[in-house]
Amino acid sequence: MDSPSDDVVAYTYGFIGGPYGTVRAQQAGGAVTIPFLPLASGPQRLTVRAIDRAGRSSGQSAYEFNVKSGHAPVSQWKLADPAGTTSAAAETGTAARAGSGVTFAGAAPDGTGLTSTAHLDGGDQAFLTPDAPAVDTHGTFAVSAWVRPERTDRDMAVVSQGAGSTGAGLGLRRGDEGPVWSFTVAGQEVSGGAPETGEWAHVLGLYDAETGLAQLYVNGHEAGTKTKAEPTRTTDAFRIGQGSGLSAWQGDIGDVRAYDRVVVPAEATELGYRKPKSLGHWSLETASDGASPEQSGRAPLKLGAGATVYRVPDSSCLPELDPDCPVVPLPLVGDGHLQLDGETGYAATEQPVADTSGSFTIGAVVRLADAEPAHPMTVLSQAGEHTDAFKVRYQPSEHAWQLVMPVKDERGAAETVVSQIESADGGEGQGHRLAVVYDDATDQVKLYLDGVAGTSATADFPDGWHSSGPLQVGRGHTADGWGEYLHGDVDEVQAYAGALRDRDITGLGWGTDPCLC
Repeated sequence: MDSPSDDVVAYTYGFIGGPYGTVRAQQAGGAVTIPFLPLASGPQRLTVRAIDRAGRSSGQSAYEFNVKSGHAPVSQWKLADPAGTTSAAAETGTAARAGSGVTFAGAAPDGTGLTSTAHLDGGDQAFLTPDAPAVDTHGTFAVSAWVRPERTDRDMAVVSQGAGSTGAGLGLRRGDEGPVWSFTVAGQEVSGGAPETGEWAHVLGLYDAETGLAQLYVNGHEAGTKTKAEPTRTTDAFRIGQGSGLSAWQGDIGDVRAYDRVVVPAEATELGYRKPKSLGHWSLETASDGASPEQSGRAPLKLGAGATVYRVPDSSCLPELDPDCPVVPLPLVGDGHLQLDGETGYAATEQPVADTSGSFTIGAVVRLADAEPAHPMTVLSQAGEHTDAFKVRYQPSEHAWQLVMPVKDERGAAETVVSQIESADGGEGQGHRLAVVYDDATDQVKLYLDGVAGTSATADFPDGWHSSGPLQVGRGHTADGWGEYLHGDVDEVQAYAGALRDRDITGLGWGTDPCLC
């Protein structure tokens, strides 16, 4: 930023969406330079005003420019090569030869687009390398991979280049309070996350030479604390599965990437994203032989006594034209909904729908029939042997919807409870869209009400457990067996393997499946 006036001592500036600030010139009339890292591609605009010694501001000048998407990795190996292959083909960069401890055509993480990965046995020959550096450790760089450890009781390398004060490495470290993911640059470490044996994770380490900071992302979310580092250039070869002072990787690795640029937060999130998979969508528009079908022909919801599917009766009578025409209540969504009597009414599948030990999302539209319910009423649950793995219920004493998650499958187990305050419907209105999300990657549970989950509706939940019981609509477990029967209407029950994002949740409950893109 510069000005023809020799009386200018500072400039105020702003970009679309920030940052905004004021920067002083080293001498009156001097130009100034500021660093700016765009966090998204697309049009951008910089506005500047010059400030003189008296504090007077010039008119505003604007500069418009376009930001391109970040370029492809300088090296990438999907590690999806055929079984028996002795080297990994490169999407970009140089092919990586494989040691004898590497086998291909292994399992791949669901929802990622990967078809297979490489398995490393943890021995001396469990590595791959292009026999050359993949990144300039003296400049800005990032490395990432999908990984699934077979053990977490020792320090293991995911990728590395160099050692000590010149090296960089991404891996798993045995921490004092449990295993953690680790990114080391020039001897400085950033650590975070919670590796679990047999569980896939996406890990990404980034060093920004402009700021001098190293940071770590786990499953698309920043982990640990950014750390200052001062690396130097190394000519050592890039290695997958091996690193100085660490044991070789034992487990699966896929889609290894190396960048010579900053990977911005939104990009890191996208790299670690696993697209959820639909497990069922029950529109509850019809019922035959005591069951309401699932849209794709999967397991239906079987209706218990006290449960019926309501549909608007066929009639040519129009209340707006005929004052004697009876007023007929409208379905919640579409042409029908499930009515539950609050005494015995419920609907259920025959088998579990969601694997509650991993990430899942389940939603429904519900309208309570009573303005002042006399007891708690459950709309969704899925049970284990002794208790429900999760339960979404209305608690009239709190005037709130609650998500209840017991920490283990035991009677009387401690429970994690989050809530959203809302008055009961009293049989009026279009009801509310409820959704429960368990994200095993971030160890969090959320309860959404009409597309929103506030801080009071979010909690840490480190260890989900597998429930063997079927999905229940309209009832849940109590100390005396089945209870908390719901009196009201339910519609659009939808279930997914995986955690839907905030922007996806807003698409639930409208009669169609959200676009998970």
